[in-house]
Amino acid sequence: MAITLADLVANRTMSPAIAATLATAAAEKRSILVAAIPRLAGKTTTLMAALAHAPPGTPLHPLSRDAGPHFGMPPEPDGGYLFMAEISGVGFPEYLWGAEVRTVFERVARGGLSLATSLHAGSLAEAFEVIGRENSVPDQHASLIDLFVYIRSLGHWERPDRRVVAEVSEVDGVSGGLPEGRLLHRWDEATDRFEDIEPPERIGAVVDRRAKLTRFESSGQQA
Repeated sequence: MAITLADLVANRTMSPAIAATLATAAAEKRSILVAAIPRLAGKTTTLMAALAHAPPGTPLHPLSRDAGPHFGMPPEPDGGYLFMAEISGVGFPEYLWGAEVRTVFERVARGGLSLATSLHAGSLAEAFEVIGRENSVPDQHASLIDLFVYIRSLGHWERPDRRVVAEVSEVDGVSGGLPEGRLLHRWDEATDRFEDIEPPERIGAVVDRRAKLTRFESSGQQA
C-alpha cells in the first residue's frame, strides 16, 4: 500500500501543517521540488504522497530516457504532472541531466503541465544552483517551481533511524540563479519540534488549505 501524507504525519516525518501545504500544492497542481543529500531519504515517497492529492483524474507522466526523445511527455498539454524522478547525471534512464532537464522545463513553461521532481542538495540555494548553474536552466524556467521541500535523513543513510521534512519554502521566482520566496515550515532539531514560520502567500489561493490542515490535525486521515 502506498505511503500517504497522513502516514508521514503519524510517523513524525512531517507535521500536519506541512502535510496540508503539500496537499494543497498538489490540489492546485503546483510544481514541487524535493531535495535531500543522501539516497533513501524519502524524496520519491514524499512526492508521490503529495501527488495523491492532485485533482482526481490528473495524469501523471513518469519521464524516462527509454521513452524516446520526448521522455514520455504528452504531445499535447493535458493538465497533468511531469514526474522527473531525479535531476541527476548518474545515468539511470529515469534520471535526467543537462539538455534533458532544460527540455522538460521548457515544456512546462509552455503551459498546461506541472512538474514534480527531486535532486540531491542540502538547501534551497544549493538546489537551485543545481538547476541553474549545473543544468543551465534559465531563471524564467527555474521560476516555475512553486514549492521546495528539504528532507533530512537521521542515522546511517542506508538504514536511517528517521526521516524528517526539515524545511518547506514557497518560491516566488528566481533571479540570477537565486530563489526568492519565504520559509513556511522548519524542523528544530534541538527541540524536535516542527515550526510554522510564515503562511503561504500563493499556495492556498485556490484550494482551502485550512480545511486540509483541520482534517490532518483531527483525524489522521488523508485531507
